[in-house]
Amino acid sequence: MTAPVLNLILIATLFAAVAAVRFFRTLDAIFWRDAATPVIAGLIAGAVFFFISDHFVVIGIVLTLAALYVRLTGRESEPGDGMLLGALTGAAAALFNLDRFSECVLAGAITGYGVTYAAFYVRQRGKQIAIDTVTALAAILGALAPRLIRIPDQNIVVAILIPLLGIAALLKQWRDVTHELMDEANLGFIDVDDVRIVSHPIRRLGAAGWADPRARREFVRIANRIALRKRQQRDRPEEEVRLYQVEIIKLRMQLQEMSTIDQEVRLHDTIAGRE
Repeated sequence: MTAPVLNLILIATLFAAVAAVRFFRTLDAIFWRDAATPVIAGLIAGAVFFFISDHFVVIGIVLTLAALYVRLTGRESEPGDGMLLGALTGAAAALFNLDRFSECVLAGAITGYGVTYAAFYVRQRGKQIAIDTVTALAAILGALAPRLIRIPDQNIVVAILIPLLGIAALLKQWRDVTHELMDEANLGFIDVDDVRIVSHPIRRLGAAGWADPRARREFVRIANRIALRKRQQRDRPEEEVRLYQVEIIKLRMQLQEMSTIDQEVRLHDTIAGRE
């Protein structure tokens, strides 16, 4: 098998692996809704590399600009998601020069994580710019690394590494979501048993006794969004905190309403079954 054909297979495999990891993270099966903007940005970046230059400095800077564009125009995401989508940006860019697969994917993953982290955790614009600058430098080093450090089956290693990092981020998210939702359980907005299921990356895939599995998945997504908003509101200005609190209250009401409806449906089915 020639190198270009292998790299094309690796790009397709990377897309499939990222889609699978993101489904476990979000339970959202509409993968292309989130991936479309990063992929388009990657194709544009790839055209720059093909027609102008594929120097490692150019790769790092252009993919950082692509990640900034995705941050401004794409859907909101956490740093772990940003890393996965950034890797897709790099993979799309590599379609124009398959020999630069490792460089583009590594740089894309770094920029996706860095700029998303700046938007997610940093509220001061000056600090965001500083982190974006550091991210660009890290992306340049990421694009340079495969040229300096040659290892056997380098592209295969990179294609495996990105999904593994996504899984590691998923496990960290599991702990964070559990912590945030246990606070909700202590306040009486969600059952403790639901917290254990909602936050678990495997158990939450099932219906967990709900009459409608699709409603259950929506319940999981809303609960995870509450955990996300609670983390985001920390160290934010008072005006932003109030906005987050309003959304959290609305999401809590949705959770309680969905639980009530499911209990009523199951009770109705139980009574109908006895008759």
